[in-house]
Amino acid sequence: MLLALKEDWREAPLDEPDQALCAYAEKLTLAPAAMTEEDVEDLRSAGFDDTGIHDAIQVVSYFNYINRVADAIHVDLEPEMEPYPEDETS
Repeated sequence: MLLALKEDWREAPLDEPDQALCAYAEKLTLAPAAMTEEDVEDLRSAGFDDTGIHDAIQVVSYFNYINRVADAIHVDLEPEMEPYPEDETS
């Protein structure tokens, strides 16, 4: 399942709450200005309460923040991580 998640979470065998969480995290990451109350309602419909939704927002947002900081200063990747695309040709 980990490989399926890495390739495309939509193809991974996830239950409804995990699918909803992945969809929310993806939208928050790629289009944060497009977030709406409907996105929160989708999480509630999948079984998340306000605390779970708050925690998800905090984790996704922090992950995005710290990755942007690391990208900005070009932090060396962990050995098991794939190289940055621009580093593959150098």
